Amino acid sequence: MKVQELTTDVLIVGGGTAGCFAGITLGKRQDISVLIVEKANIKRSGCLAAGVNAINAYITKGRVPQDYVNYAKKDANGIVREDLLLTMSERLNHVTEIMEQIGLVILKDENGDYVTRGNRNIKINGENIKPILAKEVENQQNITVLNHVNITDFIVEANCIKGAYGFHVDEEIFFHIKAKAVICATGGAAGLYRPNNPGFSRHKMWYPPFNTGAGYAMGLLAGAEMTTFEMRFIALRCKDTIAPTGTIAQGVKARQINSKGIFCDEKYGVTTSQRVYGVVMENREGRGPCYLATKGITKEQEQDLYKAYLNMAPSQTLKWIEAGAGPSQENVEIEGTEPYIVGGHTASGYWIDNKRRTTVKGLFAAGDVAGGCPQKYVTGALAEGEIAAEGVLEYLEGYIESPILQDKLEEKLLEYEKYFEKKDTLITVEQLEEAMQKVMDQYAGGISTDYQYNEERLSIAQEKITFIEGLCDNLEAKDMDDLLRIYELRERLVVCHALILHLLARKETRWHSFAENMDYPNTDASWEKYVNSKMIDGKLKIIFRGLVTGGMVYEHTDTEG
Repeated sequence: MKVQELTTDVLIVGGGTAGCFAGITLGKRQDISVLIVEKANIKRSGCLAAGVNAINAYITKGRVPQDYVNYAKKDANGIVREDLLLTMSERLNHVTEIMEQIGLVILKDENGDYVTRGNRNIKINGENIKPILAKEVENQQNITVLNHVNITDFIVEANCIKGAYGFHVDEEIFFHIKAKAVICATGGAAGLYRPNNPGFSRHKMWYPPFNTGAGYAMGLLAGAEMTTFEMRFIALRCKDTIAPTGTIAQGVKARQINSKGIFCDEKYGVTTSQRVYGVVMENREGRGPCYLATKGITKEQEQDLYKAYLNMAPSQTLKWIEAGAGPSQENVEIEGTEPYIVGGHTASGYWIDNKRRTTVKGLFAAGDVAGGCPQKYVTGALAEGEIAAEGVLEYLEGYIESPILQDKLEEKLLEYEKYFEKKDTLITVEQLEEAMQKVMDQYAGGISTDYQYNEERLSIAQEKITFIEGLCDNLEAKDMDDLLRIYELRERLVVCHALILHLLARKETRWHSFAENMDYPNTDASWEKYVNSKMIDGKLKIIFRGLVTGGMVYEHTDTEG
């Protein structure tokens, strides 16, 4: 492989929502060089690739940022970082205004006010939201965008970030990138568990199938502390298409019902995890399938739903049209997805402080990869990108240049190239990926077990994931795309290990379905604390931390990073 060395002041890994906005913020400082590295193409990558039809985190009239903090805390049953939530919430409207200024169409009423959808949402025409962000990034003269490059490892010495290693996904090029500071904005982890739809349709999932948990894996291997992986996220979606249900629930006020027409929300509750749990229980007890009660809505409301889904999940609109029966004629069947690890909806991710600094000096995290701050959605990721960028600027003010003393370039290059030396191996990436997903599904609380698990099952899962991880050394790469798939699998396996350890550590059931521990089926007040993890001497260890609540603010100490 050809070796290409690059040097920049700031490296942003991931050109999604948070990564783009961090770049836009840093673009105001022309004296600083910024490199954004994106595995796909920044114009259509990440969670915004297909567009969205609403801003789900906004402080509407009559509300204040603390209201949003309270909502997110209640939804997560208390296990959140209130300081992170508040600093994010205070910027939600600010970043929305910036998005409108650069071209996002936000719907307005006859008075010129944003059209709301519930207490925290506003409607947008967001099919082109990602190209709008990408264009604004490209307008910044001090930013270079490197598309189709996969970052696999952070370069860390003495707990200080020095850059990253990676490779081009199309060409045989090894990248050695030196940086003073790094913002990790790689998103969460999909594909750990067996998905709803098999075979050819397995990509029809809630979260982007190309988000493999790379940032989590790199951070864990570099010694960064992580938090709350056990708070998995399971989305409640329209059956088969895995299209959003919130558009229906909030757009036409459709309630959740079982096959008998009985409302489920009164029985189980209305938090995200409770809605999923309601579907699981009603199906298990023979009162499924469950639906969103849309039958009888007006034709005008039906047309609004058609248009809304064309903006973000066209397969749902096509399904209605092909069936010849829209939501006004039939209720919409719903189901839970497989579990994901995603810090934009739950509190999973890097353990960070208010400046979005991780415990590795010079490494920052924003968006879905950052923990402690759930219910971010689009605007929360934008806000965290801005906060991380501001934190980087402050960090660079006191930065003292030091050389990389033990550069592992040759070692990493040989690691990549060994996969090209394998010939006629009997195992494929797809086979190992399916094996991993089957293990996680059956033993670590997937769809087939109604998201339930116990300590015995988790121990089996850990053993089998370790075995699969060992088989990765036998994989063969015929081209760079094969190498990409191998590293995506490796990343997922690292995240699986951490997830299983977190599920074992929290000995309660605080979030039904999200973490349904059958050995400890009740919520326990003694577990009102964070379950964190960190790689110490090559082994992942659990760390418990007290809650950061009220007016408390957490900042890293020198010993923590």
